[in-house]
Amino acid sequence: MSVKEEIHSQIVGALAGAEFPIETPEALLASFPDGAEITCKADGVELKAGDAGKVLTPDDFPFKSAEEVADVIVE
Repeated sequence: MSVKEEIHSQIVGALAGAEFPIETPEALLASFPDGAEITCKADGVELKAGDAGKVLTPDDFPFKSAEEVADVIVE
């Protein structure tokens, strides 16, 4: 499994209990079990949920699924 695939899988898993659609960045962070501090790790790469704000734009919202969130963050 590639680093992108592993991170994608971890994001989807972390959002397994989230209620969709997610309308705002604040709601997205609140959907992670440990909020902004949750960290996905793969092959020396670490990505905190709080870092997602650096790659997400208002146009990315609303998110309709965990897979959609992971797709946007990983790309």
